[in-house]
Amino acid sequence: MASCLVLAPAEVVKQNAQMLRGGKQQPGPSSSLWALRQLVAAPRNLFSGYTALVARNLPFTALQFPMFERLRSWMWQRRRGGESHDSSSSSRGKTVTETGLIAGASAGLAGAVAAWVTTPSDVVKTRMALTAGQDGGAGGRRATAWAVARMVYQEKGARGFFRGALFRSGWTAVGSSLYLGTYDAAKLWLRRAEQEDSRIL
Repeated sequence: MASCLVLAPAEVVKQNAQMLRGGKQQPGPSSSLWALRQLVAAPRNLFSGYTALVARNLPFTALQFPMFERLRSWMWQRRRGGESHDSSSSSRGKTVTETGLIAGASAGLAGAVAAWVTTPSDVVKTRMALTAGQDGGAGGRRATAWAVARMVYQEKGARGFFRGALFRSGWTAVGSSLYLGTYDAAKLWLRRAEQEDSRIL
């Protein structure tokens, strides 16, 4: 929830800057600065969609990390011919590359599933962020998450909540795979480098 306080304004500026690129107004050299100026007139607009962002990120994280841990343990078990694996156990016999690949594959699968399930809240969050820049920063009433969700349902039905779900799952799988795969591989590499240094000393 704390991280969303930083992410929400960045999301609002980014999404409004993307919309300005296709508009009639020329945003000048930087569409991001143009969007920021439009939104700063009413600072609370920068946090439009905060609740929807929290509603997306909390369940996403709660789904992704337990699935990641379980999948990673299962893949190590399969790799070792049925021998149980504890992520906190000794790293003997593991290579840095193998660790990165197993962690990356586990994270990619977990991230794709979590992204698909949380797409409805992402759709609502995106709509809320985009409407923040449409009132000209005049402090008009912002649509609530519930009101935006009803609008999406009236326009497209239940399918409207899953627009872009396949693409979102795909890029989340790639991002999660690189992020957690690299993290696990780097952690093992650094641990071994530290052990080598301690032996030398």
